[in-house]
Amino acid sequence: MMNIHNLSISFQGEYLFEDITFKLVNGDRVGLIGKNGAGKSTMLKILSKEIEPDTGQIAADKELKIGFLKQDIDFVLGRTVLEEAYEAFTEIKQLEAKMDAVNTQMAERTDYESEGYHQLMVDINELQHQYEILGGYNYQGDTEKILQGLGFKREDFGKLTDTFSGGWRMRIELAKLLLQNNDILLLDEPTNHLDIESIIWLEGFLRNYAGAVAIVSHDKMFLDNVTNRTIEISLGRIYDYPKPYTKYLVLREELRTQQLASQKNQQKQIEQTEKLIEKFRAKASKATMAQSLIKKLDKIDRIEVDQDDNSVMTLNFPVSITPGKVVAEMDKISKNYGNNQVLKNVGLLIERDSKTAFVGQNGQGKSTLAKIMVGDIKYDGHLKLGHNVQIGYFAQNQAEYLDGSKTVLDTMIDAANETNRSKVRDILGSFLFRGDEADKYVRVLSGGERNRLALAKLMLQPFNVLIMDEPTNHLDIKSKNVLKEALKKFEGTLILVSHDRDFLQGLTNKVYEFKDHKLKEYLGDIDYYLEQRNVESLREVEKRTVVKETPKEKKQQSYDDQKKLKSLNNRLSNVEAEINRLEGDIKKIDLELEINYDALTSKPNFFDNYQKLKSDLQNSMEKWEAIQLEIEQFVD
Repeated sequence: MMNIHNLSISFQGEYLFEDITFKLVNGDRVGLIGKNGAGKSTMLKILSKEIEPDTGQIAADKELKIGFLKQDIDFVLGRTVLEEAYEAFTEIKQLEAKMDAVNTQMAERTDYESEGYHQLMVDINELQHQYEILGGYNYQGDTEKILQGLGFKREDFGKLTDTFSGGWRMRIELAKLLLQNNDILLLDEPTNHLDIESIIWLEGFLRNYAGAVAIVSHDKMFLDNVTNRTIEISLGRIYDYPKPYTKYLVLREELRTQQLASQKNQQKQIEQTEKLIEKFRAKASKATMAQSLIKKLDKIDRIEVDQDDNSVMTLNFPVSITPGKVVAEMDKISKNYGNNQVLKNVGLLIERDSKTAFVGQNGQGKSTLAKIMVGDIKYDGHLKLGHNVQIGYFAQNQAEYLDGSKTVLDTMIDAANETNRSKVRDILGSFLFRGDEADKYVRVLSGGERNRLALAKLMLQPFNVLIMDEPTNHLDIKSKNVLKEALKKFEGTLILVSHDRDFLQGLTNKVYEFKDHKLKEYLGDIDYYLEQRNVESLREVEKRTVVKETPKEKKQQSYDDQKKLKSLNNRLSNVEAEINRLEGDIKKIDLELEINYDALTSKPNFFDNYQKLKSDLQNSMEKWEAIQLEIEQFVD
């Protein structure tokens, strides 16, 4: 599908990566990982042909369709959500215009037997055939399904995109890419603007995607649930393994251990040979043997050990004085943005040393309540902070809280006081702002660097309450691990707004879900919340099923209806059997891939056959849905 050979690119004389080679094939689900600044986003831009490499070649099919979700997108305003999503179907919309034009001509004519009218009928039939092949009769339903999967409600479809935040507009862009049936999907941080429910939906969609997918993400659970291959960019090289992220880490460490052992043995042999050379050189009779050993030594391929970039920030949140038992008490808190009500009569009690997670769909008020607690925005209702409460706040959008015209060092000095100003450079160094890095202007910092700077500011004084709004956005996986460990050790009260399931695991003991202007409490961690939400979703399905199965007045079915219903049920059973067979075949291959990837993938037409199984499964699922809808019409 796409072959990348000896690719190199440099900035300001330094290579991001050099002479790297790999390929993308159908069925690939690649997690592209690495530290911030390693070149992951640059790699996606090269693959999408947005920028050119310094050297190297990319060979791909001429008709290859590539979809690229960038972190920064220029949005076109003035369309509704549905209209913007339909922009994914350029060819279909063009065909619709042609069909409308032909239909208009046919409606205006009465010479039904003429050659001209006959030609119009031929034209409309050809257009309708093309329309069907492109999915013209299904695209509207597909669009609604994907928009809803990404968190939009049906009532949102007619709203202008201008009324949505940048995060929600990014979801529309993602929906368009998912609708286009691209051969390769390139996704740069696709989960940054998604809530947990939408992330779980996206995982399922990408696992069954017909083409290849390359994902830049720092969400470990998302990578483990979606990918079957990991490419790490580190110190200008790539490490490519046919495993998802967590399994890749184990494999790479095993390989590195083997390399170290082999290198140690080789070095021992080299030292022994060098001693013999020195010994033989001293004797004229052994000179020939010494030369022979020197040639042998020159021919040895020195074993190299994969370098590991272990530079990570160090983090420790100092704790101030002990506050009162009640940290914050809220009663009848309400907040509107214009006509949009986000919170309505919310009550909440935060106690000392509690570890709380705020979760829920975007726009439900999580960040709003965090801002209310730190006094950033006005609200209706009552908020009382406890005795001696000192809050440290990490805002989601650091661009609003950091001055782009200042340097990193000036930002820290301005936030410091007389007692800790002398420690500013040490603190910056622990956050990887060393030497000239501290003199960078904030406006040129990457998202990850801004987050590190914001975290560094929290080190300047002790707090007994930390409120952190999406602190993991833009942080690489190693930095996220450091942050998580620091928060585990923090002895104060913690409130986290986050959609990162792996980050939240084991970090909080209480979850509040924000939904429909209200809060719902779950006394457990994120795993308990997800488990309970799954049970509740099943209950909702059961309720809907019961309503359909026990109507108030059950209509008497005719003999023909009963006969047709029986036929539909038989077809449904056959399709279900086919789905079970296909799922079993795919699962068997997936297990074999984990055991013997190279041997299996080297077989002729392996990926074509593997993809056909997945395509057949998708078709069978669609058949099942269609038959199920027909059956429900009889039941209703």
